[in-house]
Parts: sequence; C-alpha cells; structure tokens
Amino acid sequence: MLFCLFYRNLLYVYPQSLNFANRQGSARNITVKVQFMFGEDPSNAMPVIFGKSSCAECSKEAYTAVVYHNRSPDFHEEIKIKLPATLTDHHHLLFTFYHVSCQQKQNTPLETPVGYTWIPMLQNGRLKTGQFCLPVSLEKPPQAYSVLSPEVPLPGMKWVDNHKGVFNVEIIAVSTIHTQDPYLDKFFALVHALDEHMFPVRIGDMRIMENNLENELKGSISALNSSQLEPVVRFLHLLLDKLILLVVRPPIIAGQIVNLGQASFEAMASIVNRLHKNLEGNQDQHGRNSLLTSYIYYVFRLPNTSSNSPSPGPGGLGGSVHYATMARSAIRPASLNLNRSRSLSNSNPDISGTPTSPDDEVRSIIGSKATDRSCNRMSSHTETSSFLQTLTGRLPTKKLFHEELALQWVVCSGSVREAALQQAWFFFELMVKSMVHHLYFADKLDAPRKNRFPERFMDDIAALVSTIASDIVSRFQKDTEMIERLNTSLAFFLNDLLSVMDRGFVFMLIKAYYKQSSGFSTNVQDQKIANMFELSVPFRQQHYLAGLVLTELAVILDPDADGLFGLHKKVISMVHNLLSSHDSDPRYSDPQVKARVATLYLPLIGVIMESVPQLYDFTESHNQRGRPSCTAAEDYESEGGSMISQTVAMAIAGTSVPQLTRPSSFLLTSSTTRQHSTFSAESSRNLLICLLWVLKNADEGVLQKWFTDLSVLQLNRLLDLLYLCVSCFEYKGKKVFERMNSLTFKKSKDMRAKLEEAILGSIGARQEMVRRSRGQLERSPSGSAFGSQENLRWRKDMTHWRQNTEKLDKSHKPTRSRAEIEHEALIDGNLATEANLIILDTLEVIVQTVSVTESKESILGGVLKVLLHSMACNQSALYLQHCFATQRALVSKFPELLFEEETEQCADLCLRLLRHCSSSISTIRSHASASLYLLMRQNFEIGNNFARVKMQVTMSLSSLVGTSQNFNEEFLRRSLKTILTYAEEDLELRETTFPDQVQDLVFNLHMILSDTVKMKEHQEDPEMLIDLMYRIAKGYQNSPDLRLTWLQNMAGKHSERSNHAESAQCLVHSAALVAEYLSMLEDRKYLPVGCVTFQNISSNVLEESAVSDDVVSPDEEGICSGKYFTEAGLVGLLEQAAASFSMAGMYEAVNEVYKILIPIHEANRDAKKLATIHGKLQEAFSKIVHQDGKRMFGTYFRVGFYGTKFGDLDEQEFVYKEPAITKLAEISHRLEGFYGERFGEDVVEVIKDSNPVDKCKLDANKAYIQITYVEPYFDTYEMKDRITYFDKNYNLRRFMYCTPFTLDGRAHGELHEQFKRKTILTTSHAFPYIKTRINVIHKEEIILTPIEVAIEDMQKKTQELAFATHQDPADPKMLQMVLQGSVGTTVNQGPLEVAQVFLSEIPNDPKLFRHHNKLRLCFKDFTKRCEDALRKNKSLIGPDQKEYQRELERNYHRLKEALQPLINRKIPQLYKAVLPAACHRSF
Repeated sequence: MLFCLFYRNLLYVYPQSLNFANRQGSARNITVKVQFMFGEDPSNAMPVIFGKSSCAECSKEAYTAVVYHNRSPDFHEEIKIKLPATLTDHHHLLFTFYHVSCQQKQNTPLETPVGYTWIPMLQNGRLKTGQFCLPVSLEKPPQAYSVLSPEVPLPGMKWVDNHKGVFNVEIIAVSTIHTQDPYLDKFFALVHALDEHMFPVRIGDMRIMENNLENELKGSISALNSSQLEPVVRFLHLLLDKLILLVVRPPIIAGQIVNLGQASFEAMASIVNRLHKNLEGNQDQHGRNSLLTSYIYYVFRLPNTSSNSPSPGPGGLGGSVHYATMARSAIRPASLNLNRSRSLSNSNPDISGTPTSPDDEVRSIIGSKATDRSCNRMSSHTETSSFLQTLTGRLPTKKLFHEELALQWVVCSGSVREAALQQAWFFFELMVKSMVHHLYFADKLDAPRKNRFPERFMDDIAALVSTIASDIVSRFQKDTEMIERLNTSLAFFLNDLLSVMDRGFVFMLIKAYYKQSSGFSTNVQDQKIANMFELSVPFRQQHYLAGLVLTELAVILDPDADGLFGLHKKVISMVHNLLSSHDSDPRYSDPQVKARVATLYLPLIGVIMESVPQLYDFTESHNQRGRPSCTAAEDYESEGGSMISQTVAMAIAGTSVPQLTRPSSFLLTSSTTRQHSTFSAESSRNLLICLLWVLKNADEGVLQKWFTDLSVLQLNRLLDLLYLCVSCFEYKGKKVFERMNSLTFKKSKDMRAKLEEAILGSIGARQEMVRRSRGQLERSPSGSAFGSQENLRWRKDMTHWRQNTEKLDKSHKPTRSRAEIEHEALIDGNLATEANLIILDTLEVIVQTVSVTESKESILGGVLKVLLHSMACNQSALYLQHCFATQRALVSKFPELLFEEETEQCADLCLRLLRHCSSSISTIRSHASASLYLLMRQNFEIGNNFARVKMQVTMSLSSLVGTSQNFNEEFLRRSLKTILTYAEEDLELRETTFPDQVQDLVFNLHMILSDTVKMKEHQEDPEMLIDLMYRIAKGYQNSPDLRLTWLQNMAGKHSERSNHAESAQCLVHSAALVAEYLSMLEDRKYLPVGCVTFQNISSNVLEESAVSDDVVSPDEEGICSGKYFTEAGLVGLLEQAAASFSMAGMYEAVNEVYKILIPIHEANRDAKKLATIHGKLQEAFSKIVHQDGKRMFGTYFRVGFYGTKFGDLDEQEFVYKEPAITKLAEISHRLEGFYGERFGEDVVEVIKDSNPVDKCKLDANKAYIQITYVEPYFDTYEMKDRITYFDKNYNLRRFMYCTPFTLDGRAHGELHEQFKRKTILTTSHAFPYIKTRINVIHKEEIILTPIEVAIEDMQKKTQELAFATHQDPADPKMLQMVLQGSVGTTVNQGPLEVAQVFLSEIPNDPKLFRHHNKLRLCFKDFTKRCEDALRKNKSLIGPDQKEYQRELERNYHRLKEALQPLINRKIPQLYKAVLPAACHRSF
C-alpha cells in the first residue's frame, strides 16, 4: 500500500479482445492503434505514451500485435500513458482498428481502417477507469464526439454488430492526483466548493444547491468510513488537514455557521482506528502507526498560521518552517545509561540537549526540525497554500484546534469515544503540538504559565483526564493490553503538559489520576506508609512527585503485596529513567545542585534495603551454591561421598579461608519470612545503580547523620547491599562480550531452524500451541503481561542505541564489530570503577560514623567483608590504589579487629594481598606489598610476634600457587623482595627480631615458589608432579593444616587419573593426621587414639605421628582450625577413603576403614549411619565372594634412570605401580615417548636387558631408561599370613626379578651351565602408597647354581600339575595341556634330560649332596603328580579321547621307567653325618 511520497499520475491500458465475426468485409489481420487525445482533430494526439526499449521515450500512438487471419483476436499488450496533471472533458482515449494486408497491392495501403471507438477520460469530473465493453463504429466519429460515450447512439453512424459491445478493454490508473474513490471525491469536491464558494456543486448526476450543502457535507464526512483503505492511506495527510480545517474554521452556509467539529472528530477517530487495525505491521513498540506519527511530526500545523507570514515568536524562526511534534520516537528507550554523553529531552528523546530554562524546552521542540523541507510529504499538493489561508465562506473568528479537540473528546460517546480511546496517543500528541504552536505564534512563550490557556480549556483537560482515569480503573481486568497502551499515552501526555501548562495544574491532574487508579494499582495502607521512616507524610507532601514515585516503588516491591510482583520491572525502569535524566541534565551539573536533587531520592536507600531478599544473587559466580548458608559441621557428612572439593581443598592452606560468599547477614529477612519471587538480573542491576547514584550524589553530612540513627541490623543490611553491588558491577572483560556476540549467532540460527520447521510443516499446530502455552507459563514468575521477557539480558526494543549498532553479516545474522565490542568493554570497565569507588566512599562514611559507637565491631567486620570481596573481584588499577589505602587505614586504626575478632578475614586479607603482589602492574604490586608489610608490622607491634600473619601468609601462598591459573611467580618474587627491603630499612624495628622473622618468612615463601615452578614444569609428568606435591607435603610435616591440604590435593590428582587406591591412601593419611591432633584436643574413647589405629589399613600411616620436638600444639590459635580438624571432618575423610577403596576394588580395606567409623557412630547413637555402613559392608563382602579370582590390583616394574639429563632422577631406581595387565611394552613405550618429547627422540634410549648398568660405558649425552617387570616377593614365613589374592597384593615392600646368565657371559647355555640371578628390591614404603612410584632403598641378589635352577623349575612344574589336578571345578583342557607339557613325547626329554644331567652321578662336592637329594625328591613328587593327573584325566575324558589317554599313559610309563634308577639312587653320606648346606649368596 503506497503512501503519496512522490508525484505519480499514470494510466495503464490493456486491450483484451475484439469480436468482428459479424462484421461484413475483409477484416482478418487486425491491429489496434491507441492514442491519447486532448481534442477531436487527428493532430491533437499527445506524445504521452511510453515507448518500448527500442523506440523513442514517448510517442503519440501505440499498436497491438497483428493476429493473423483471426476475426476475433485476443490482445496481450500493456500500454503505459503519462496523464496530464489537469484533465478536461475533451481528453479521451481513441482506439482505431486496422486490417493489415499481407501482400501490398498497387495503389492500396497496407493498413485499412475498419473501425473506431473511444473512452472519455472524465465522467462528472472523475477519472474514468475499469473494465469496458465498447461498441465499434464503422465510420470516423463526428465532431464533438469526445464529450460523449460511444454507448450513446449518435444519429447517422454505422456500428459493428448493430451497436453491440465488441471490444473489451481495461483501464487502470496509478495516481497521486485522482483518488478513484467516490466517497473521497465527493468530500474533497464539497470542501473545494466551500473554499471557492462555487454553487451549485455538480457531483455525478447530482446537483447540490447551497441550501442542501450542509446535509450533504455532513453525510460525506460520515461516509468517509466507507471509503477504501488504499486511497485513504494515499491521501491521508490531505484528508486530515481538511478535517482539521473544518474543526477550526467552521464554514458559513446560507448565512448560517455550520459546526462540523463533532462530525470531523468522529471521522478522524474512525480513520485513525481503521489504519491501526489494518496496518498492524506498520507500528512501533508503543503501538503507533508510522503514517500518523509522520503526519504529526512533519505535516500538521495550525490552519490559522500562514506559511508566508513572518513569525512573531521568539528566536526569529521563519513561518515557513514545519515544526516538530511532541511525539515520542519510535525507539524510545525504556532505560537510559546514567553516564552517557548525549542528553535527551524529557518529553521527546529525538531532541538532543536539555534546555537551560523551562521555556527553552518548548522552543527547542518547535525548532528541532527546522531543516530542509524538500522531503515534505505534502509538497506536491497545490491545494496547501490555499488551504492555509483565510478563505471566503469561512468564519472570520478563529477557533483553536487543541481547545476544540479537548471539547469534542470530552463530549463524545459510544463507538466514537471507544475509537478515540483506542488511539488516544494520536489525539494527545496532536493536542500538545497544537498547544505549542499556539503559544509560539501568539507570542505567549514568555507569558506566565497560569495565563497561557483559558479556564474552559483547562476544565476540559481535567475532565478528559478524569474520565480516562476512570476507564483505566474500570476496564483494566477486561482489556489489559489496550488499557496499558492508554495508560502509557496518558502518562506521556501529562509529561508533555509539564513543559507547556501551569505545573501546579498538572500536579492536580496527576493527583486526581493517582487517587482514582490507586484502587487497582496499589493497596496503600496509609498507616503503614506513615510509619515508614523514609517515606513520611511530611516528605510526601513536600516532594509530591518524588514521594509519589517512591511510594509506588515501595508498595510494588513489598514482598507481601500479592499480585503486584509483575509490575516491579516497570516501576524500577521508571525510577531508573528519572535518575538518568537528572544525571544527564546540564542544569544539575554542579555538585551542590545534584546533592539537592539526590535529597529527593534519599528514601530510595531504605526502600531497596527492604528488598534485599528479592534481589538477584550476583555473587553466584563466586559461590556455586547460590545464596550463602551457614554450613554446620554435621552438614559435611551429607557430602562425604563426594571427592575433594575443587575450591582448592579449602584454600591449599587447609585452613578456614572463608569462601567468597555473600555475608551471612544477607539473609536477615529471608530466614524469617516466606520465600519471595526474585527480580531479574536486569531489574536488580537497575535498582542497584539507582542506589549508587543516590549514595554518590547525596550530601555526606546528611548520610552520616542518617547512618548514626540506623540500627546495627539496618547497617548490616546496607553493607549486604554494597557487597551485592560489588558483584553486580564487576568487570567481565572483552571475552564475555565476544561470547555474548557469538550467542546471538546461535540464537538467530535457532530461530531460523524453528522457522524452517514451521514452513516445512514438521511441527503441527497443536504441538506449536502446547509449546507456546508452556513457554507462556514459564516466561515469568507471574502470569501478568507486565512480567514478560524478564529473563532477557539485552532487549533490543528497549535500547535504541543498540539497534543502531546492529549490522548484518553475509549470513544475515546480527553482529557487532571488534571496535564496538571494545567500546562496550571500555564502558563496562569505567562503570565498574565508578561503582566501586562509590562503594568505597560509602564504606569510609560508615566507618567514620560507627567508629565512636559501642557496636562498631560487628559493623566494621561487615565493612571488611565488602572490602575484601571487592579485592577478590576484577578491579581497575585506579580503584585498587584507593582500596589499599582504605584497607591500610582500617587495619592501622582498628588492629584488634583483624588480629582478635575477624581472624578468618585476616587469612582472607593475606590471600588477597598476595594475589595482588603477583600482579603484572607495578603500581598495584607496590601498594599490595606496602599493605602486606604494614599488616605484618602491626601484628608484630601488638604482641612482639607475628606468628599468625606468618602462618596465614604461608598458607595463603600455598593456596594461591595451587589454585590461581594466571599466577606469575616472577612478579611475586619482586614483591617479596620489596617487603624484605621495607623490613631492612625500618629504623624503628631494626633492633628487634622483626627483620629476621620477615627474612625467614620470605625465604620460606621463596622455597614454596621454587617447588611451584617445578610443579608447573612437570605438569605433564604425573609421577614427577606427585613426587613434588609429596615433597611439599613432607615439608609441612609440622604444619598440620598445610600438610592436610596437600594430601587432599594429591588425592584429587590421583582421582583424576583413576588411581583410586592411591587416592584412598591419601585420604587415610589425612584421617590419621586429623586423628593424631584430635587426640591431643579431645579425650574421647570412641575416637581413634592416633595413627596407630590406622595400622591395619596401611603400615605407612605411622609417618603422620606427631612425635617430633617442634610439633605445634593444636591449642595454639589458628592451628588445626580448619573444618576437617573436627569429629565430623574425620568422619567425612574416612567415608571418602572407604568410597575410594571400593572404587579400587579393595573391599577388605573398606572393612578396616569402617572398623574405625563404627565406634564413632555407635557413640553418637546414629542408627541411620550405622545402617548405611553395614549395608555397604554387606555389599563389600558380597563382592569379595563374587569376584574371587577376578580382581587384579596392579602390575609392578622396576625403572632405573641413568644420565645427567634426568637431573635429580639420575641413578635413581623406582618401583612403578601400573594398572592391572600392563605389559612391559606399554610402560616402555609410554616412558620412552614422554622423555623422548622432552629431551628428543634420538637422546632417549631404553636398555633392553636387566643386567647391572655400568655407567662408564654409557654415552654422557644420552638419557637411559632401564625397565624390568618385577613380582611381589615373600619369605616362606610370610606366606602363612598372605593367603588370599588381596593379602598377596597389599602392603607390598619387596619385589623380585630374575636374570639368567652363564659364567662365560652368555645369558643362556646348557643345563649344567645355566645360572640364575634373583634380585630382591625393597622400597621405602609399602604399596599402595600416596604415590604410584616409590624409591628403591635396598637391593639384594641371590645366585642360583645350575642344580638349584633345575630344582626351581621342577618344583614349578609339580605345582602346576597339582593345581590343574585339584582345580574345582575341573578344567579338562587345562589339565591335558599341563600333562602334555610334562609327559608328552615332544617334551619328555625336558624332565628326563634334567634328571640325566644332575642325577646320573653322585656329585663329588659334598656341598651339593643336599641339592642332589632335593632334586631327586622333586622328581619323585613329580612322577606322583603325573600319575594323579592321568587318573583325573581318565575320569574326565569321553570315548573319543581314549586313544589319546592311552598314548599319555604309555609316555608316562616310559618316563617313569627311565627315571626309576635315577630317583632311587640315594647318597649314603647324607645318612651318616649332616653336612652344613651353603648357599652362594652375594650382596
């Protein structure tokens, strides 16, 4: 639907068909010539027909295509004609029909005219268009034919087919001149007749006389509602201008004044309503149609102002200017930034700059669009100049449009009133612009406001506001959306009136509205409001509007106000917008003036303090559990099943470094009241920024007095608010904005996918309806329309500046450039700094206020929490400098606060200062170093010892290096050097022990840093990393808190690598450490007495014994103060250990852990816990039974490192514990690959054999690794206790591997030459341990002679036979395989050859007698086992294997016969004197 933006006056002619079937004569090859004529003469054809691409631009005629040999042809041409601006009765279209000859004959033209017809362009003054079926004349038309229609039977003319219609043609006009609507034509014709005073008026067949003009005019105005929408849109501005003229200048008809105001108002209301209903897609977010806003903005002006008259108004603005309206911009923001560079007018956000005086605002509105009018939408209409002048037939006295509009609106009723209410914004904005123009042209802008408008007009306005307020109240529940729009329109109208009318009168209107609307919007209890400290009755009387706004805010935010929660977003935005406009107003730039303005909003602090439980919890990023809670000791038990917390195992120091949570006082109200709905992040942020604006600009003295009167509870609540503000305005960094940008892509992609689903029909209407209804229920805490879209972080329709920055990339997705993201991050950083500086100023005011009161301790603790929280967040260097200065002053003024009361916060402060000591910015480092040094000095001066700070700094550094990802070791070393310099140059304390203690501390910190650096270097080497952590933990042997923390860190590392047995050992060691110190603190019989109790679980735990001389006493303050050094902590550690043992499959160890736990729960009568434990024990023992023979705990390898490239590992030997079924090739490949990447593949070499390494023969530039498979080794006496598979794989300290050799250097030789070397390794601790590799501390070698090797081999074979024979259930395949290896023909030379080599002759050396006899007995046992195995096999085989059985028996008998003489030969000497047996052992 095209609005008249440009001049256009075109005619399209479509010849369709012709029927010459009944025409006599030759007329077969027919074409039609079309001409636009302004007279009857052939020369009167006008060159207005647009030519085709290959022709001239315009021509006088156009032809249709010839249809060969067809007397009834169809045509398909379009002929485009440029209509003259002015048409007369003689303008017409002439159609001439020709027969075209195919062959030219002599003296005969090619084209022979065969008929004529025409269409007059005007009929009764209207353009003639549409579908026509015209008769065709055989002769040329007579003179003066153009004023008649061809349907008229002209005398003496011959017609085709007896004057029937034989030619079909369609005519369409596209024109900004001709309305082509009868209702609009009639209305414009009548108005024109009034303007020109031309009577009678001829409209079609009607002839309207002057005495009948009134009724016709009123009927024509009423009939406008029946006109088509398209012409109404095209001629909207002219139509509205004419209607407004009829309202302001009632015509005189037949000597009588005709009041057409009511009829015109009704027509306007109807037209505006039709546009809104039919053009819904052409509206802004306020529901305003863009055609109507453009009319008010660019076109409308009072009809009584001449366009040529000079302006009498101030400023010298010319009268030819078209002035701006008071209309709202289509992108009026719901909220404005406090610190933006542009300021906006209160009533019109399109106007830049706020006026410096009240009436300058009006002048600014009038002149805001005093620019080029070349784009004026009505510039093409010639009627405009005459329309705006005093015309004949008009009343000489002039009515004012705004007065008439208000009057007609007040008196209207029924459907007209309903239509006006539906689009109230249009009439309000029209009225305001009319009022401003009137003041300007009447030169009343400098007149007193009370004298600007007559009383009757003000009464009409009051009546109008009153009736609309009544409608809002009565219809709110029935038509919420419409009433909400009406309420918004009325609010903007009243806002605009404040710039134009007497403000006292407007305040009365607001009061009247508020009184009427309070019934539905707020249930105000006067008594309750009167008792509120901040919003007292005198305050609300003195500051009416501010009091009204804050009262509404307080009531809507009240958590007990049912049904009002959905309004909170609107009321918060309202306050936010108000403060934004104040902040950007240059009139309030002076700090004293701004302080006066802030005084109006001081009650806002109290209102927000009451809403603390409802605010969004911005601290969640620091605290994963959301709102903080005081976790009791027993609460830990419920978490016992989980592994070590990732919060650094309570800050690597193992101490109670407080978590970064909101202070416990935050829940002062929510703990006692019911659960309230929580505001969105956006609403909470807006509310908090309002709080900070008031705190920043309010007078410090006023704040101090108010803080003095507040109770401790209220001050703590204010501190909670400030704590929340720190988290809310923390700087997030560029990456967050970039991530948000990428999320926008994802969102647009999701929307595209949904659209495709809908188009392809993969989602049915029913599913879509269900999905939407669910989404509707989930969109906000309440079902109210006011609460919609609460979960959106950014709303494009509410941030006009963002819309301008949105662009489209190639895939049509909104994105922002790098420069825009950086600018946004810069703004966010500046806001974070500003907000935190305001918070810091407020904290200092609070400290000054409470420093002289008795309850200062609890308040100062809260101040310190906020201060520490701000240090923990991302802050600018500027803020941190001021923050450190405040912190130093606080510690200096109240040292007992940190060192006696807030001890946990002292540890937190040490951690924060150390973190900033490692900053890359030198200014921050110097301030942090100074703060840390002064903290030590203060502590030393109080008690001549700074043991606490020393311990907490050490613990904090441990925490820092264990958790911080961006921790910089070099910068921290510089800061430590600065602290050392401070101590050396401190003249006052030079003679004390303080400098030496600082030096000791710094040295200790350097050691921690060195270990940390090594840990980072070996991050990819799990064994080395665990070794370093083990070394650090061992270094803290006398500091239980730190050792516990590092043990837990090791447990976490083991869990990550699925080394559950080692993780369990770390937890057992932790529990043993806790038990050792608990036994010193508490004498409870049911608790373990110390490490000794844990011996059955692991023999290694004795190293946790606190028997050293320099063990600290747990009674000292700050020692063993962590949550684990309690009974609940011990239980938690043991439960976690049991869980880890269970995951490792070591169920026997689970039983040993629960043996320690059960007495504790029995003493506490905790039946529930006991039931759980016994259930887990049953499960553990069941698994032992079911998994018998199926469990595998680990494989062990000896690994030796040789070469200087290994550093500390050079010439070190370890036993590695690897996962079960790890082959030698696997660990060899892993270690070779790892060290190959580190040193270079050509540098690392694996030694393939297990022989002793001679380092002199190795290349000094290479790194050698020797890897050997080892097995657990037990002495004979140990085997009595190590019965089960678990026994043989737990608490292992000795391992063995064998190396075959011969005396001449070969590895293998003949039986009589084959020696064997057994190497037994002893480790420093028993496996499983808190490490997966343990140093070898002792090596023992046993050399076996050839006969001893033979004895071992035969014993092994005999054991295999015995196992296969007595296996239950029997395994025939296994039995036959062992038998085949013992008596089979292919291998029977094996045992037989051994016997022949060693038993054929009695040895000469008496020392070998016993070996000879032992081997003989071994063979005797071997033959017996073979016989038993054959008997067993015979009972198991089927008929098909009887021959195989007989073959085995024959082989056995042959072997037995061959062995018989050898095994029966005894050595006589053995039965005479017993010779001492000797083993050839070398160590």
